[in-house]
Amino acid sequence: MKKPKWIVEKEQARKSGGADTVWLFGLHAVRDALCNPKREKLRLVVTLNAQGKLEDAIAESGVTPEISDPRRFAAPIDPASVHQGAALEVLPLRWGGLAENCIGAEVPRVILLDRVTDPHNVGAILRSAEVLGASAVIGTRHHSAPETGALAKTASGALERQPYLRMRNLSDTIVELQRMGFLVLGLDGEAEQTIEEVLQDRTSDPIALVLGAEGPGLRQKTRETVDHLVRIEAAGGFGSLNVSNAAALALYASLPRKIA
Repeated sequence: MKKPKWIVEKEQARKSGGADTVWLFGLHAVRDALCNPKREKLRLVVTLNAQGKLEDAIAESGVTPEISDPRRFAAPIDPASVHQGAALEVLPLRWGGLAENCIGAEVPRVILLDRVTDPHNVGAILRSAEVLGASAVIGTRHHSAPETGALAKTASGALERQPYLRMRNLSDTIVELQRMGFLVLGLDGEAEQTIEEVLQDRTSDPIALVLGAEGPGLRQKTRETVDHLVRIEAAGGFGSLNVSNAAALALYASLPRKIA
């Protein structure tokens, strides 16, 4: 029997709101989550070997682990996942609102993602954002990658430290950032100006960089809302970058030279 539309919408809203739990896996991702006091931890499944490697983190977290046979690993994750004998059930992190995460840094930088749904790409972007000092990475509640084990593993611990916000509407979020004083740049391979040309002496300003999904790129509404469309300077007239590589390069290019 098909579910009524209102029930489907309610279930989708609950999932988007972060009500569902997440299984993190892999030694690095699990260790960082165990050591994060802001992360609500529910269930830890480890092999004896992994327990030994995570001994300090387990003690710090106060979580009692369940010991599992590595041949019949008890956590409900994809058997193909490279879990390294460790899986942790958690609640999604709650970072708070836009202003509290995006204002206050010496050189505010924000990355916005327009329909970037691949968790591996988002995980890599979170990692680059942490290394290069971005205040936050922002996606949307729908059509963006939620917290998953694959995202956390690719982020290599950055998911626990780098604010990852999922807003209701990307265009409204861009407008709100503009009201906060952010210069919002949309990445477009066909743009007339490069990031450096648009910024010139404005690298000390708060800057937000918007990247679209590989293939379709930025939506038309997004293109109309940003302050400028910019491109990454390329050596040749062909080829394109993976969105996570583009995010790292764009973020680096936006930094004041004394920082970069």
